[in-house]
Amino acid sequence: MSQHARAHRPEAAPFTERTPRVVAARHLTRRQGRDKAGRFLVEGAQAVREALAWTGGAVHELFVTATAAERNAELLQAARSQGVRISDVDDKAAASLSETVTPQGLVAVCDVVPQPLDVALGGTPRLVAVLHGVSDPGNAGTVTRVADAAGADAVIFAGDTVDPHNGKCVRASTGSLFHLPIARSRDADEVFAACRRAGLRLVAADGYAEQDLVAASAQGELSRPTAWVFGSEAHGLPDDVVAKLDTSLKVPLYGAAESLNLATAAAVCLYASARDQRN
Repeated sequence: MSQHARAHRPEAAPFTERTPRVVAARHLTRRQGRDKAGRFLVEGAQAVREALAWTGGAVHELFVTATAAERNAELLQAARSQGVRISDVDDKAAASLSETVTPQGLVAVCDVVPQPLDVALGGTPRLVAVLHGVSDPGNAGTVTRVADAAGADAVIFAGDTVDPHNGKCVRASTGSLFHLPIARSRDADEVFAACRRAGLRLVAADGYAEQDLVAASAQGELSRPTAWVFGSEAHGLPDDVVAKLDTSLKVPLYGAAESLNLATAAAVCLYASARDQRN
């Protein structure tokens, strides 16, 4: 039996919030700690299951309470078969690693997901989502989930966009963070250049654009390889950023609503391109 397999011993006292490995893992709830360690936390059975199936990195340790272990026996067995260290923790320790109101008692330590830009955009990408200056982690995670569902080839976090490993962002992605390439660069111009090298047309999602999705679709524009660029929730994309892109399009509003939120607008834009590209 391997050393990792022996790490899960029901008869041993569970780790507490003061146990050194729990303390070290707790540092990963902060961006500085994640960047330094090159690892992040994933909470909950669904997300941990996706992490174990991920081929782009490794799960290094799984912290589990007695209750969560009973509920997720098959998941723990899958982790054990991969040589993942499984560590029993008490409820207080699990809560210290959780960023949710109701901790699930199952937290994995994983390698960070971002790849270099040119790797994430390798091959011949057809559809990419670029998040520029998006500060809300829930929105960023939801857009990642939408991009995954729409069959996008990559998601790029550009400029001052939130960290993709932020706990709320990870939860909102519901595992999609592990399904498609993720890249991160604070240099937005570098992101735009990499997209163009990959043959992608840069399209701003801009509520003030003159042309809308329907007209662009009728003209065949959405069937072209596209990198959709989405801006912040409150202010959208700055004018100087829009000026650097190839074109801008708006989602037509047929009712009285003033606007759409970021995740909804991203879903409409990405699915419009996915539909036209597949047709």
